[in-house]
Amino acid sequence: MGKSQGYQSQEYPNHPFRLSSKEISHHLKTNDQTGLNKSQVEEAQKSYGPNKLESEGGVQWYKVLLKQVSNAMILVLVLAMALSYGVTDYVEGGVITAVIVLNVAIGFYQEFQAEKKMDSLRALSSPSAAVIRDGHVVTIPSGEVVPGDLVQIKTGDTVPADLRLIDGMNLECDEKILTGEAMPVAKDFKIDFSNNTEFETGVGDRLNMAYSSSTVTMGRAKGVVVFTGMYTEIGKIAESMQGKSRKANRSLSRKKGLGSLQPAKGVLLRTWDGVGQFLGLTVGTPLQKKLSKLAYVLFGCAILLAIIVFGVNRFNVTNEVAIYAISTVLTITMVVGMTQMRKRRVVIRQLSALEALGGVTNICSDKTGTLTQGQMITRKAWLPGVGMYAVDDADDAADPTKGNVSLGPSPEIVKIESEKKGIQFDLGREDTPNSSTVKLAHADDIPAKNETGQVPEVTPELREFLQSTALCNLASVRYDQQKNEWQAIGDPTEIALQVFAHRFSFGKKSLEEEHAWTELAEYPFDSSIKRMSVIYQQDGSGQAQIFTKGAVERVIDLCTNLGTGTTQRSITSAVKEEVLAQMNLLAEQGLRVMAIAQRAFDASIDPHSPPPRESVEEELTLLGLVGLYDPPRLETRGAVRECTTAGIKVHMLTGDHPSTAAAIAREVGILPANTARLAENTASSLVKTASEFDALTDAEIDSMPTLPLVIARCAPSTKTRMIAALHRRRAFCAMTGDGVNDAPSLQSADVGIAMGLTGSDVAKGASDIVLTDDNFASIVAAIEEGRRMFDNIQKFILHLLTSNIAEVVLLIVGLGFQDEAGFSVFPLSPLQILWINMLTSSFPAFGLGREKAGSDIMHRPPHDTKRGVFSWQIIVDMTVYGIIMGACTLLTFVIIVYGPGGGELGVDCNRGFLSRCDVVFRARAAVFAELTWLILVSAWEFKSLRRS
Repeated sequence: MGKSQGYQSQEYPNHPFRLSSKEISHHLKTNDQTGLNKSQVEEAQKSYGPNKLESEGGVQWYKVLLKQVSNAMILVLVLAMALSYGVTDYVEGGVITAVIVLNVAIGFYQEFQAEKKMDSLRALSSPSAAVIRDGHVVTIPSGEVVPGDLVQIKTGDTVPADLRLIDGMNLECDEKILTGEAMPVAKDFKIDFSNNTEFETGVGDRLNMAYSSSTVTMGRAKGVVVFTGMYTEIGKIAESMQGKSRKANRSLSRKKGLGSLQPAKGVLLRTWDGVGQFLGLTVGTPLQKKLSKLAYVLFGCAILLAIIVFGVNRFNVTNEVAIYAISTVLTITMVVGMTQMRKRRVVIRQLSALEALGGVTNICSDKTGTLTQGQMITRKAWLPGVGMYAVDDADDAADPTKGNVSLGPSPEIVKIESEKKGIQFDLGREDTPNSSTVKLAHADDIPAKNETGQVPEVTPELREFLQSTALCNLASVRYDQQKNEWQAIGDPTEIALQVFAHRFSFGKKSLEEEHAWTELAEYPFDSSIKRMSVIYQQDGSGQAQIFTKGAVERVIDLCTNLGTGTTQRSITSAVKEEVLAQMNLLAEQGLRVMAIAQRAFDASIDPHSPPPRESVEEELTLLGLVGLYDPPRLETRGAVRECTTAGIKVHMLTGDHPSTAAAIAREVGILPANTARLAENTASSLVKTASEFDALTDAEIDSMPTLPLVIARCAPSTKTRMIAALHRRRAFCAMTGDGVNDAPSLQSADVGIAMGLTGSDVAKGASDIVLTDDNFASIVAAIEEGRRMFDNIQKFILHLLTSNIAEVVLLIVGLGFQDEAGFSVFPLSPLQILWINMLTSSFPAFGLGREKAGSDIMHRPPHDTKRGVFSWQIIVDMTVYGIIMGACTLLTFVIIVYGPGGGELGVDCNRGFLSRCDVVFRARAAVFAELTWLILVSAWEFKSLRRS
């Protein structure tokens, strides 16, 4: 926000880069663990204002009003009003004046409300910020960030404000927007600049700061917001930039090497830009532009009809003929003008991306957090030579004190022993033979009053497993003493692993603080290789340790040994098969299976220049497998069923194991429960791994009877190939994504859908729609809304054009009725025409635009996106209905005039009422009443295009 808006200035004793993290937290009264609380945020918002640059101000009412007054349709009305007053027809002029005032007032209100809603929508699609408030991570628009907020940033994020970093690993930021340097800047939150001045240390050298609008190219960090809005470095630049960028070739200068004709070319292009923007032909969504073109095509037709009116009267343009011609023009243009603001600014602009969603035929969705709840709990942990740990009755993903842990034999052993003894039992039950059920230990910060029992024995094998699980992890789990509850921050997968480690008092915080483990390097999770590694060193050990976790198939190939201590074995093909068998047993239970590994590392390590990833992730020791359960969302199965009914195929593209993915897909209804009834080649194509799918040529993919409904171990490149395959089958697809690597697939999809809670800003920038709740059911609801909007646009256009065709038939053919003086006798007076256009036609069309979705809207296949709103059904309906309505009203005029009226058309009946005009006025009244009812009845008829 500007510095002159009455908000408190953002000042510090010294520049924040010179202050320590504790000094920053003390100055801003924030907590470096839990962030600001609700009352502090509200106070800061009042004190510092929104985190926006001055040029990003909200909607201004006078600009909206000016846009309404300068609307092309309003100008037509102004001409009609001037003409009416010019020919001293004050009744007509007064009506048109009232129409102008009413139209501008309604249009202003509707568009002002729509613009305010668009501000909130732009905030959702703009770079967002993951902030910690009250100990919980919340995703908010960057405009709501305040000084003192604790912000988390990761690869692909746009930094929402100027941050003083207080924690991080391998953070690099692209700051060329500030410094002009193309190389990313490596950050170091520990560096001390207390003895440096602002002049000695430039913006690009302040390595403990991250600046607003810069992009995170690598790593992660946490920082305290120190400057927002115009106080940021980018805000200072914005103060000095008052110019406005123009499109290419709009320059009026000959000095830029564009040729001597450039000034004239620039004037013409600028003029076209202005006219196109004024007419709505070059701005807005494709559907908005189509509706604008339709409006002006109709306006051109109306001008032609006005000329016909003048021609029929031999261009003897009396006051009455002129008013009738203008009214005929308004017949076609005013309904569009009245409803365009509502249709274009609210329904279309507010939900512009839904134009495409209504025609989606295939949805490619991720699993974790979208189809499932994203609240993972560690259910099983297999340690070779030790057995299977099982966690039962744990109903809180963040609470390590809930549930109980039992240790039993490995599944193969259980199976053999049960066959010998002739008994069956379930793992994890207290009556399992050879199992020991243990009460849970508390983490180091669990209060004594919550103590529930003794700490179970931690074997050397389990200790190694827990250390790797806790340290190769970015999540944090803590107990809030004030709220008396457990809080977890981080990725759901890592939270589940961290909570499991806390069950045995092996939390990451206690290992780092009490056991002196120090992180030296981090290799973040990469979706292309599906693993993460860290390098730690324990003080006094002299030797570093590498801890790795990831997909079993990607980790086991890097391992040479299985297990630790006396149970350690070299990994042979037989041992590898044993591990994969354990993995399949867990995956078939719907668990997400991950491998945990480690090894000693003897080489010296420079934290600022860690060794290559390839030299670190090799010759590992596999410590065990862990099975995580992420239950499907309760509403997912119903949403998938609704998609199936609506003719939409749902594809699951996930990084999970094929068995896990298939189990969840079967549970939510993506895969059929029984595939035995399907043909063999069809059943085999339903589930594929990314390696299997990528190994196929395009021709082989196109020859498949159906594209896979589940692709497991999916990489970003696989998503792009899937979209290409769908396009070759003429499908119109939506794709979900959240990571930086998902940007290509989001852009290549017909509708890219980014995750609002977990998605990176790069993914959001590449997408068309942002889901605020990351819920698959929201996609289905959006598709339903898109279909409703498409149907309502068809109803609106059908009603508009049907009414116009009826009026044109009546008014133009009616010009053939001539009185004794040879002048045309109008079937409707100009005032009646205005009444029908402004009141009778407008409100039904307005109502059709707001019509609720029909009960069958999700029980029919998607519409053809290439055909658009003008289907043959619409064209035939509007022509037939329009001609019938016009013929009926024309016949009514004929029957009254030439029946009881004896053909009496009077003299000069267009100018006023004379005794001989009684028949004409009676006929006009009947035609007016009939046309009014026909328009109202047709609006009721058009409420459903398929059931009426």
